[in-house]
Amino acid sequence: MTKIKRIRKAVFPVAGLGTRFLPATKAVPKEMLTVVDKPVIQHVVNEARAAGIEHFIFVTGRGKAVIEDHFDHQFELEATLAGKKKTRELEELLAELPEAGCASFTRQQAPRGLGHAVWCARDIVGDEPFALLLPDMLHHGAKPCLAEMIEAYEMTGGNVISVSPVPDDQTHQYGIAGVEDATAKVSRITSMVEKPPKGTAPSNLHITGRYVLEPEIFPLLGRHEAGAGGEIQLTDAMIALSSEPGHAFHAVRFDGDIYDCGSKIGFLLANVAYGLERDDLGPQLRAALRDML
Repeated sequence: MTKIKRIRKAVFPVAGLGTRFLPATKAVPKEMLTVVDKPVIQHVVNEARAAGIEHFIFVTGRGKAVIEDHFDHQFELEATLAGKKKTRELEELLAELPEAGCASFTRQQAPRGLGHAVWCARDIVGDEPFALLLPDMLHHGAKPCLAEMIEAYEMTGGNVISVSPVPDDQTHQYGIAGVEDATAKVSRITSMVEKPPKGTAPSNLHITGRYVLEPEIFPLLGRHEAGAGGEIQLTDAMIALSSEPGHAFHAVRFDGDIYDCGSKIGFLLANVAYGLERDDLGPQLRAALRDML
C-alpha cells in the first residue's frame, strides 16, 4: 500500500483586489481587514497552524506587501511592548508569527483566476500534497475545518474538499459537489460543477474554500485553459484530475458556521460571532446588541 504523505504546506491566495470593500481596500488589502482584533488572514493562518501546517505560502499581488510585514518581526513595536512591560500583548504577537523560513511569498502578476493563483505556488509546494485555504472564508466551529479534513485525508488519501449544505434555491450561486452519501461526514465525490443552473445541482453541498490537493493538479492548471469568466478555474482542473485513475476526491462535511468575509454582510456577521465568543467582549457585546435591536 502506498504510504500517504503528510500535509506540511498550505497555500493562501491573497492577490485579490477586494473591490467590494472600496474605499476601505484602496490602500489596505482586504485580507488585512480585522475581525475583532485580528486580520482575516491571521484567523485563516491560525486555522492552518492548528491543523499541523508547517509552511505557509502566500500568493500575493501588487499592494500586498503589508501582508508580508504582518507575518514578520516588528522590532520597534516589540521593544516598546517589552519596555512598557506589556508581556501578554508581546507574547500574543510572537506566538502568531511563523518560524524563520516557514513563510514564503510569490506573486500572481495578473488576475487570471483562482486556478492561476494556485499554479503560481507550484515550485514552492513541489511534489507533495498540500492544503489550500481561501482567505475570504472563515470557518467557525468546535474543531478547525482543516484539521478535520487532514484527518479524513489520512484515511482516504487522494484529494479532500470541505463542503457544507446550502438551501436548494441557492445552489446556483456556488461550486457544488455531488457525493455518494450526502448525510455522511466523509463521502466520495461523484461530480463537481461550478454554479450549476437552477434545478440542475447534483446536491446542495457547496464547496467552502478549503482543499487538500495532490500535486498532480499543477500540470492541469498549467494548461492555462480559460473557464468561466475567462479565468483559469480551479474547479475545472479538479474535475479533470478526478477523471484520472487513482486520484479520488472525498468531501468532508463541515458542521460549523462559515462567514464569507468577501461580502459585507458576511464580514459583519463574522465580527459579531467572533466577538460574542470572547470572554472579555462577549457579555458587553451581547448586551449592546440587545439594546440596539
